[in-house]
Amino acid sequence: MTDAASLPPRIALFDGVCTVCNRAVRWFLVRDRAGRLHYAPLQGETAAALRARHPEIPEAVETLVYVEAVDGGERIFLRSEALLRMLAELGGGWRRALWLLRVPRWLRDPPYRVFAWLRYRLFGALDTCPIPTPGERARFLD
Repeated sequence: MTDAASLPPRIALFDGVCTVCNRAVRWFLVRDRAGRLHYAPLQGETAAALRARHPEIPEAVETLVYVEAVDGGERIFLRSEALLRMLAELGGGWRRALWLLRVPRWLRDPPYRVFAWLRYRLFGALDTCPIPTPGERARFLD
């Protein structure tokens, strides 16, 4: 099992066969020049190991999950909060996205959930998880 100490400090778990999710990961890869974020599919071993430690991580793949190492443990962020914290990790002007955390989750998450529910209908799904390029491979887990 993958333990907390062996994982990078910032991991985004995403739906590996979702077209929108994969495009979003590509978007983050281009903008995260410092390489702070790492990625793993929700369908993979890393996500399963994290789920075993954190029951708040849903089995369903329509939820973006951001895992941050803190003080020897891990903090889990879901849906809109995961996205906002990932944007903040890009640094620069993207850190301003954190002000949206002042908006209550019960207002932020419903649009996120609706989009997550519609994404396959609107944009389709991939047959398999894409394979990262050799230059990106170090940023991906399983």
